[in-house]
Amino acid sequence: MRAGLIAFFIAMMAFGQAAAQELSALARLDPAASSIADQGEMVSVTLHLSQPVPWRVRLADDPRRVILDFREVDWSGIADMPTTSARLGDLRAGSFRPGWSRLVMELKAPLTVMGAEMTTDAGATVRLQLAPSTPAEFARQAALPEPPEWALPAAADLPAPAPRGTGPLVVVLDPGHGGIDPGAERDGHTEAELMLTFARELKELLVRDGSFRVVMTREEDVFVPLETRISIAHAAGADVFLSLHADALAEGEAVGATIYTLSDDASDEAARALAERHDRDDLLSGIDLSDQDDLVATVLMDMARTETQPRIDRLALALRQSISGAGLKMHRHPIQQAGFSVLKSPDVPSLLIELGFLSSASDLERLIDPEWRAAMAESIRDALRVWAAEDAALSDLRDD
Repeated sequence: MRAGLIAFFIAMMAFGQAAAQELSALARLDPAASSIADQGEMVSVTLHLSQPVPWRVRLADDPRRVILDFREVDWSGIADMPTTSARLGDLRAGSFRPGWSRLVMELKAPLTVMGAEMTTDAGATVRLQLAPSTPAEFARQAALPEPPEWALPAAADLPAPAPRGTGPLVVVLDPGHGGIDPGAERDGHTEAELMLTFARELKELLVRDGSFRVVMTREEDVFVPLETRISIAHAAGADVFLSLHADALAEGEAVGATIYTLSDDASDEAARALAERHDRDDLLSGIDLSDQDDLVATVLMDMARTETQPRIDRLALALRQSISGAGLKMHRHPIQQAGFSVLKSPDVPSLLIELGFLSSASDLERLIDPEWRAAMAESIRDALRVWAAEDAALSDLRDD
């Protein structure tokens, strides 16, 4: 089989055997029986699973990586798998979307898939042979389109938005990271898990208030690409988009809540590093943000429209005043700017809130405290109320 066909179409060699079985449980990786190693100029990948599942392998560019998708694989223990190849960089695995998992192998040099198979004796074993390739050939293969059945959804299924200025304020909550991308980690806690917990609590508070309609970009621990998060906001007719994070920086550099607005010129090196890491995590998880249609490319690449920026600034100020007024810890520079792609919607006021930093022990203690989370949620609700009233009044003045 030609490398291009192997690399870019669904590899279902074991699907007949898998379909004949009832795959009701997760397949599990056996790290001791799996390995990634150089064999001369080739790279040999062996993954032993407890049972066969449907799977595929493909290439993606910028950064160069090999992506393997599997139906329901538990990747626990992958850190113990022998990995000795000098041609591979980062190795990441986890859930990707409901019912599916993903393994991403970043490449230090262009490689092509010369062989791919799954054998099904005593479980299932996936074997890949990767061979050197040219940059041009790698880019050509990585650019091949996905089969329609594997294409990512553009947005969640949502009810049609109400006309602007009628009904409740539509708030889209975006719990950062998720699935294959856990975000920052400390003491058994992940950014993805903490932000999902907080987003659920904030959603409940806003819905009970009666003045808000809330949509979340993810309701469980799954990976959602950056452009899909923005597409969800547009499909929902969002009045406000709030991306929730709790990243990690060197101790002493970041403590307390921070509110980020969009700017190509980051406030400082720490803000620039955070923006680069967030976007890079999305790329490593298998999504290339650079090859989208015109609408999505505009959403991801253009600065917020001039008429939207003053509304964003007022929202940031309302949040700062509400959070500080509630006596909650804020960063010494509570409002900052950075080039987060997730904020680049031109017509939806969008902010990224770092609720705290997992690199700070005191921030982590606050993030896992239900009482602190409740107080933070209430302060965000109060800020949204104040901002919405002011925004409506100013809108009436503009219309006059």
